[in-house]
Amino acid sequence: MRSVDAWFLPAEGQPEHAQTHVVEEAMISIDVANVGWYTLMWTPTDSAREVLGFTADAGMMAATEDPEVLALAAGFMFTEGLIGGIADIAKMEICASDPSIVNVELVDPGAVEVRRKDVVMGSSCGVCGERESVENLVGDLRPVAQSIQLNHEQFDQLMEAMRELQRVFGMTGGAHAAAVFDRNARILAVAEDLGRHNALDKVIGKCLLTKTPLDGCGVLLSSRMSLEMITKAARAGFELVAAVSAPTSLAIDIGERLGITLCGFVRSGRATIYCHPERVAEIPISG
Repeated sequence: MRSVDAWFLPAEGQPEHAQTHVVEEAMISIDVANVGWYTLMWTPTDSAREVLGFTADAGMMAATEDPEVLALAAGFMFTEGLIGGIADIAKMEICASDPSIVNVELVDPGAVEVRRKDVVMGSSCGVCGERESVENLVGDLRPVAQSIQLNHEQFDQLMEAMRELQRVFGMTGGAHAAAVFDRNARILAVAEDLGRHNALDKVIGKCLLTKTPLDGCGVLLSSRMSLEMITKAARAGFELVAAVSAPTSLAIDIGERLGITLCGFVRSGRATIYCHPERVAEIPISG
């Protein structure tokens, strides 16, 4: 976050001049050796200088308990299909001469099926570079498991719990969030970023780095549900995606195909279930 000068115009009274916080927009590049170079616009909410890196033998090497730069890198590689899990990463490290670069070495880079590489992605960008077919995005994905069932009341409880953890949004009003929850409606991890794709990658990466199992989990989103958000959720095996906004038509199509329950407009005690309603306890499902 950054502090900036601003003028506040109240509904009544005189304008006031004061400092306020805005969400930071920065560039991070993930250099995956012998695979590709990926540049993202992101929001650093902790200090990358407190992070050294990660190795398969030593694990995380960081002064902070929440090294989000490593989480973003790991989560992005996972949802991009470059790795199948944390065991596929041999080493990640912050470049000594440029802390905006994360250097990554994979255990077996030759085994990676590269969908896209050497691309620059904006903060709102999901599918970038050359135009790709939907099948190219989802063709290798398999239907998710069937182990979650939530009550209607738990949706709002989960959203409220996520909001309480949105520190950056609370100070700036300009950050998206994603939160992973388990089948008992407990939040396991939360991440924020100016980009909704980054927030989802970060929270998945946090779970990977801490070896938090994703089986039987769902995810909350502060954004709309687009095609690539659902494909990222599917790669993580999330059974239910609940968002404050709406899904797109392709998101519904892929959610239906992969067995994911999509819940939109989750707010103020309401929700709209678009597919696979069997995970919502109050909805009667005929045999």
